[in-house]
Amino acid sequence: MVAWFKSVGESLGHVWRRSLQLRVVVSTLTLSLIVITILGLVLTGQITDRLLEAKTAAALEEMNRARSTVENQLSGVHDASTQAVRLQDALRALPSGGSSQSGGAAGSYETAMAMVGDNQQELSAGPIQEVPAELRRFVQQNQISQQFATVSDSEGYRGRVLILGSPSAEVPTLEIYLIFPLTNEQRSLGLMRGTMLIGGIVLLVLLAAIAALVTRQVVLPIRSAARIASRFADGRLKERMLVRGEDDMARLAMSFNEMAESLSTQITQLEEFGNLQRRFTSDVSHELRTPLTTVRMAADLIHGSSDELDPALARSAELLVTELDRFEGLLNDLLEISRHDAGVAELQVESLDVRMCARAAISTVRHLAKESGVELVVDLPEEPLVAEVDPRRVERVLRNLLANAIDHSEGKPVLIRMRGDADANAVAIVVRDQGVGLRPGEEKLVFNRFWRSDPSRMRRSGGTGLGLSISVEDANLHEGKLEAWGELGVGASFRLTLPLSRARKMGQSPLSLEPPKRRVVQSVESAAPQSDSADTADGDAESPEPADPDGAGDASNPPATDGNSPSSSRPPSDAGNGAGPADDSVLSDSGDAKP
Repeated sequence: MVAWFKSVGESLGHVWRRSLQLRVVVSTLTLSLIVITILGLVLTGQITDRLLEAKTAAALEEMNRARSTVENQLSGVHDASTQAVRLQDALRALPSGGSSQSGGAAGSYETAMAMVGDNQQELSAGPIQEVPAELRRFVQQNQISQQFATVSDSEGYRGRVLILGSPSAEVPTLEIYLIFPLTNEQRSLGLMRGTMLIGGIVLLVLLAAIAALVTRQVVLPIRSAARIASRFADGRLKERMLVRGEDDMARLAMSFNEMAESLSTQITQLEEFGNLQRRFTSDVSHELRTPLTTVRMAADLIHGSSDELDPALARSAELLVTELDRFEGLLNDLLEISRHDAGVAELQVESLDVRMCARAAISTVRHLAKESGVELVVDLPEEPLVAEVDPRRVERVLRNLLANAIDHSEGKPVLIRMRGDADANAVAIVVRDQGVGLRPGEEKLVFNRFWRSDPSRMRRSGGTGLGLSISVEDANLHEGKLEAWGELGVGASFRLTLPLSRARKMGQSPLSLEPPKRRVVQSVESAAPQSDSADTADGDAESPEPADPDGAGDASNPPATDGNSPSSSRPPSDAGNGAGPADDSVLSDSGDAKP
């Protein structure tokens, strides 16, 4: 039952948030109900006061006539027995006489009288017990008084009555009370309230219909604009609003149509320009391949005979081959970018172990790491991670990430880590360096074409400036994600997350993008060299850092060091940095721990 009410509440909330017309109608009804309720209460109070005032005025007239009649009947009475008889005669002489006959404008009434006889004994006639004691006290003080009360009579009537009491100037100690039932007044008020309630309901229904009709005239053009804008966003650039009349809605439709026409023209022009640009890039790349092949053949021939050339010419031949390699890579990247831009890039999906792609990428950049003096820290799972991927594209992404990390590592280790999660249907590869890092906001710019954080910085890998742009396109083609993180002076981290199976939706990445924070612990032994693995182990034990969330601290799967890494005699990788990813500890070839 609770779930049903919750579901109904969510459905109503959804309709309330999406319907402007419903909100306007409900708001109008709410305000109208408040106004009608206030007016109804005020009118009911005013009418009730007027009815009671008229009833009281008529009752006073009846009291004057009844008092005269009673005084005439009781004049000259001396003994107690005669007073009691005359008191009953006076009661019967009144128009109502307890018979509930009409008493004029005030309506029917009952009479009750009381007086003190000569022997100081109280005499009464009529239902004197229905008169409140407080009212009698005022009358005994020679005041004409009235009071509204609820009484019950012998005929079974129970309801509100008006009791009017008056002393007698002719007969001392005489008290006369007239009891007027308010049945007619209550009936009139009930009829009035019912009429006002029905009228209020009818008025609310009419107001709701009017509000719905008025808001419909405003909402329909807005809905039409939203519907056409949605179609326009889907690529139906010929959609336009219907213009009717010359009012505000018509001007809105005309302005919308003018905007749509302008956007359609600009989009068409941009599409034509983009197609022309892609065609130009593709054509130029293809056309340059033929002369490049010729130049490549000549350069290879010259480079093959470099031993017979002058040292300066031999050096020139080597530079020529290097730049031709870079130029050929640029042409290949331009062709690949043009395929992505044209939407014709296709995946050659295979079900294979993703670790093979990582190992192939590591093997490709190993010579670059060796030349740069950068240690590659490899942390791959022991068990195979089978995923449906395009191995050529995944290897290219990892190769670009590793080459980029080596370029910016400042000679410090570069970590590549891989983890999979079958429940999340995801495999993640993180490439992390401890180099120059990124400024705030640059984690989005790194994927722009030809973007460089520091244009004056030399590229060791000879990149073209399109590697990360192609990488993010390859990740999107796999329905995965390529993300970047960086902090100036700390390093940068790139995470590639791909689905294990293309038939299922990818969940959360198994690896964190940011490295765990490490607190620098200062001690008096910090200046002393650490000569053996035991010292390093002690330092690690003192560190307050929690377990590595990426799983690098798994004893069954320690990070492996690339076989071509620099010797253990090289200075520590984080020397002078003061901070860096705590999970970048490596094992040298001798097995000793190194920071």
